[in-house]
Amino acid sequence: MRIVSLILAIAVGAGLYFWIIERERTLAFIAGAPEAAETEATATSEDAAASAPDEEDAATGALIKVVARASIAREIDNAVILRGQTAAARQVEIRAETSSTVISPPLRKGAFVEAGQLMCELDPGTRESALAEARARLAEAIASKTEAQSRVPEAESRVIEAQARIDEALVNQNAARRLSEDGFAAETRVKNAEAAVAAAEASREAAKASVTAAKSGLQSANAAIESATASIATAEKELERLEIRAPFSGLLESDTAELGTLLQQGSLCATVIQLDPIKLVAYAPETEVARIEVGALAGARLAAGGQEVTGEVTFLSRAADEMTRTFRVEIEVPNADLKIRDGQTAEIAISAAGEKAHLLPSSALTLNEDGALGLRTVDGAGVVAFNPATVVRDTAQGIWLAGLPDEINVIVVGQEFVTAGVTVAPTFQEQTQ
Repeated sequence: MRIVSLILAIAVGAGLYFWIIERERTLAFIAGAPEAAETEATATSEDAAASAPDEEDAATGALIKVVARASIAREIDNAVILRGQTAAARQVEIRAETSSTVISPPLRKGAFVEAGQLMCELDPGTRESALAEARARLAEAIASKTEAQSRVPEAESRVIEAQARIDEALVNQNAARRLSEDGFAAETRVKNAEAAVAAAEASREAAKASVTAAKSGLQSANAAIESATASIATAEKELERLEIRAPFSGLLESDTAELGTLLQQGSLCATVIQLDPIKLVAYAPETEVARIEVGALAGARLAAGGQEVTGEVTFLSRAADEMTRTFRVEIEVPNADLKIRDGQTAEIAISAAGEKAHLLPSSALTLNEDGALGLRTVDGAGVVAFNPATVVRDTAQGIWLAGLPDEINVIVVGQEFVTAGVTVAPTFQEQTQ
């Protein structure tokens, strides 16, 4: 019973297939139309003839299709882009070096002062009297030196005179001893001769002491002269400190001290800044500092007003900032009209050595499994590879990428659906740059 049911089910299924799926052929077969049979034979032959290329298309269709672009690297000018600010070439707080009262009218902030111009004048007080006293002591010391110098030859002549007396006393002593030995002179004569020798020697020592004293007096006179000279220099310096002058040409950032103000040593007289030339100060990261050289040309655009200026790098720090790990860069820019102010924000471009780069659409960039930025390329065999790249510059036509081979085939469409090592079917497009 079950076999009959199975046979009936098969028969019903076959009938439905031929009636629904192969309806046209079934009707043609029932009608016995020769045209239908011929058509069937022709279709069968055509299907057989097309089976071989269809198999090839199926094999190709199994590969992922991508769009690639051939790119050749070109030499481009490069620049290091930094953000910084303007800074005065010099800024000094001029302070008093002595204590006194201001006796000059003040100069108002914003005024331009020349180098050496008087800004604060102080009351001299008794300083001029101290200078006169020091000069008088110098004259006295010079006179003392002259007197001491005259005493030295006099003392030396006394030494010579004492030496002559010693020689005479020795001769008399020798004669008295011989006469005494022969019995022609008394013993008292010998003693008197010896006493005369001793007196002459004492006189010589006294003369030598007077020479030493005379020379000591000369040294004291020289010391007095030096002391008086130092006092004069101190008094003159004190008088010079009464006039506080501008150390260089620049602008006053504050009023000078008001008339009648008591300035103590270290009190502020005024603040002067020099804005011509002016500096551009920026900090370069570790990755860019090797591309910057002292003397390199640089340009900047000021945030306020968009003014553009040019200059050259005058300083590149050799030590990194401990907090930011960046290196200080200074650029000197002419500012004859003083329009550029201290502290303005500036976007700075420093010229660097050119390098080879590819101009490609930014959409071609992708990330690999490790998160590195780069491009996916395809070789002649259709195998995909990942190449890390560095963005050099962003333009309206695309981005310039460095760190790549000179000639590459970049996948510009479909790079997100393939990985390195996969074989693809690339379609190349012309690069319009």
